[in-house]
Amino acid sequence: MDRRPGVSVRLKLTLSYAGFLMIAGVLLLGAVWVFLLRYVPDRAMLKNPDDRPDGVFPIRSVLLDVFAPRAAAVLVFLLFFGLLGGWILAGRMLAPLTRIADATRTATKGSLSHRIRLPGRKDEFRELADAFDAMLARLEAHVAEQQRFAANASHELRTPLAVSKALLDVARADPDQDPGEVIDRLHAVNTRAIDLTEALLLLSHADQRSFTRERVDLSLLAEEAIETLLPLAEKRGVTFETSGDITPTLGSHALLLQLTTNLVHNAIVHNLPEQGTVWVDTGARPDTVVLTVENTGEKLTPQQASTLTERFQRGTERVHTDHAGVGLGLAIVKTITHAHDGTLTLTPRPDGGIRIAVELPAATPGLS
Repeated sequence: MDRRPGVSVRLKLTLSYAGFLMIAGVLLLGAVWVFLLRYVPDRAMLKNPDDRPDGVFPIRSVLLDVFAPRAAAVLVFLLFFGLLGGWILAGRMLAPLTRIADATRTATKGSLSHRIRLPGRKDEFRELADAFDAMLARLEAHVAEQQRFAANASHELRTPLAVSKALLDVARADPDQDPGEVIDRLHAVNTRAIDLTEALLLLSHADQRSFTRERVDLSLLAEEAIETLLPLAEKRGVTFETSGDITPTLGSHALLLQLTTNLVHNAIVHNLPEQGTVWVDTGARPDTVVLTVENTGEKLTPQQASTLTERFQRGTERVHTDHAGVGLGLAIVKTITHAHDGTLTLTPRPDGGIRIAVELPAATPGLS
């Protein structure tokens, strides 16, 4: 925004300091006049020569002649001292603000790695500087994550497009090839590209928190997700064990259903080759509700578990199955959880598999 140049804050503070000092000086001199000079007689007084031979009786006019020039000199000194001292003090007081402004200008040029790191004890300027540093750190991390996400998304979208182009080139070069096979492969590649695009749109929608909050029961969502994915579980030989209570929370029904479905789908796909088990539990606490999904499977280290929510991060089995997904399942779960002010916890099970818990704020009774 273009603004007309104005008086600097330092000059305003300097004039304020000097003006305040001048007012204090005038008030002090006025007090001297009111409480001292007013009691001095305004005419000469006779005295007894025997009392104090060396005494002097001043009169008000004489004292005023002596007092006025010196008072004016004092006021001039106070004005000069106020301007000089005020300029120095204002500069020292505004020095942190200057550093913050310099850091802001540096950030607007695209350099988010710069930090103010204002030394000294806590005060208003240091609180502002610390908050600005924290904002820059979050912004830098967010930009870096978005850049990685854009690079990964470009790579993931380029793969199906390249495969489609290769299939079409082969079909054009070999007219005798069975078109049905080419169509089937193109359909599979196109389906994967559509799934990836829809997942990216869902991530963007959840990140922006542009959804209407309503009362949602996680236990009902868990039942719906299990019912939807039951054919896949039966095909892979996975059984369900469910338990829990009514768990009301406030949020988007569609997003929370997607969260629950992704968790259950992930537990089915990344399970034992046969006779696997998925445990789904919902629980209510005083201020929160918890959805827990556990599964059997291969053993994971805490380090491996911590990376599963990264975007386009795939487990060892994902690329070898017909339900490999696009590497965004748990990333979507994490984003939806954070958009609902919740926490996501991934804990490897000692016998293999993983336990994933989503904790969300509980809905206040009576709210709809």
